[in-house]
Amino acid sequence: MLFGSHSMNRRAFIASAAAGLAALADGQEVSVAFPNLRPMLDGIQPITDEERRARQEKARRLMRQHALDAIVCEGGASMFYFTGVRWSQGENALAWVLPASGETAWLVPEAAGDSARKAIRMGGEVRAWNAAAGVCTALAQLLRDRKARRAGLEEHVSFAVFDGLRREAPGVELLSADPITVGCRVIKSPAEIALMQRANDITIAAYKAVFPTMREGMTNHELSANVAAAYRALGVQGDAMVIFGKYTAFPHGSIQPQQLREGDIVLVDDGCTVEGYQSDITRTTVFGKPTARQREVWNLERKAQDAALAACRPGATCESVDAAARQVLVAAGFGPGYKLPGLPHRTGHGIGLEGHEWTYLVKGNKTRIEPGMCFSDEPTIAIYGEFGIRLEDCMYATETGAHMFTAQSPAIDQPFG
Repeated sequence: MLFGSHSMNRRAFIASAAAGLAALADGQEVSVAFPNLRPMLDGIQPITDEERRARQEKARRLMRQHALDAIVCEGGASMFYFTGVRWSQGENALAWVLPASGETAWLVPEAAGDSARKAIRMGGEVRAWNAAAGVCTALAQLLRDRKARRAGLEEHVSFAVFDGLRREAPGVELLSADPITVGCRVIKSPAEIALMQRANDITIAAYKAVFPTMREGMTNHELSANVAAAYRALGVQGDAMVIFGKYTAFPHGSIQPQQLREGDIVLVDDGCTVEGYQSDITRTTVFGKPTARQREVWNLERKAQDAALAACRPGATCESVDAAARQVLVAAGFGPGYKLPGLPHRTGHGIGLEGHEWTYLVKGNKTRIEPGMCFSDEPTIAIYGEFGIRLEDCMYATETGAHMFTAQSPAIDQPFG
């Protein structure tokens, strides 16, 4: 997927194949059932508390390097990464403070105190805050008690908390926690890679089951519902953006109603979640026999994807990977740069606990690639008024180069390797 994040914060769950047969609440098409699919979650190894404690210690080392006294997280991916606690953002804010030294601390809302306290898994001081005083008052006092003069706020901390905290704690310098949180999360451990591998395997299994359900006249929403049903049968929750025909030239789809016709390009994009870790895969094919033009552009897209994969090596800059894919397209007459027809967006995004996270394969990003970094590889070719082609597989960097989680598509009429 190119822009935005996945449409929901998914949790893995076991469901029977019969659950795939369900009418959508708004009266859209009924999805098909997939009785031959079975859950693919056997043998999953969740992230251990030992690994999470090691993450916290790495964060402390980075805090000392960047002269930060503490970092603050609200509910979201970084809190889950460091503590294993899942908590949605909202008026009942749950905050976690990791100081550079000393005991960690939690701020739990009195309005949801029982559930919040039960959610905490790895200890630390627990303080309550109430609606009268507000979370920012309690958080300001906590930072003062920890003698934090420079505090980093994780990127998903709400502006309301930031704004309130700078009023309540004028003596605390508030900074970005990105050097800490991104510095930890951008390098995936073998355990994280394994969870992402399973999510990718499940996505390919879902797509393989769904593509044969394409038929003349079906809507893109119907095919998307089939993908969701296949995911349920495979034991996870997931969805997909589906685009037909000329609308495939819009990287994020179109609100226009679409029905499948002979000769249409078909683009299916998105993924699922396993223990919080995401997949993101796009397959582009044609319904019927491809034209010479469709095949030519598809083959060019595959060359661009290959170029990005080859360029993704330790020590290379992220922008150089983007440039490698873009050079293939420019040599064929597209672009130049980010101009249309051609590749209007970055070649890839980081992926892990979020479908889109740091760091990005885009011009201007001089971050050096290190083993353990994970990216999408998706150098779309968009030709407005005609069609678009996107091939997206995710890759992880190793000491010797990058490897795909999934087998690339070999041809326009063979979407699966």
